[in-house]
Amino acid sequence: MANFITTEDYNASIHQEILDAVIRSDATIVEVVEDRAIAEMRGYMSRRYDCDKIFSAEGEQRHQLVLMMAIDITIYHLFCIHNPRMMSEIRVERYERAIKWLEGVRDGNITVDGLPEVASEVKDYSSQFQVRSNKKRNNNI
Repeated sequence: MANFITTEDYNASIHQEILDAVIRSDATIVEVVEDRAIAEMRGYMSRRYDCDKIFSAEGEQRHQLVLMMAIDITIYHLFCIHNPRMMSEIRVERYERAIKWLEGVRDGNITVDGLPEVASEVKDYSSQFQVRSNKKRNNNI
């Protein structure tokens, strides 16, 4: 999953020197947090969209809106590791906006063009058992 977000993708959202200061030049932290962010996004998106295809995409094949939300969630969690009490308001706002967007996707209020949808399965709810009851009786007392 770590191939979905590359190091160069962060340049549009955070300066490299700030990112290096937060992670203390330990790239493994970024990979772990990226995987967690993607897992969080899968929880919201997997009912409607094929997350395996979405998050296995690389390069230009990635959906830019999903990538932006994944980066915002990742950066938020990285800042939580560093100093959650002194977090920038913009990081909190972008994280909350990403979660609100994911909730809209989950609930069906937001449709994302270009994402592969989950193949709908026709579920057969028929059963070999049949439930019946007797006719209603009138009890006149």
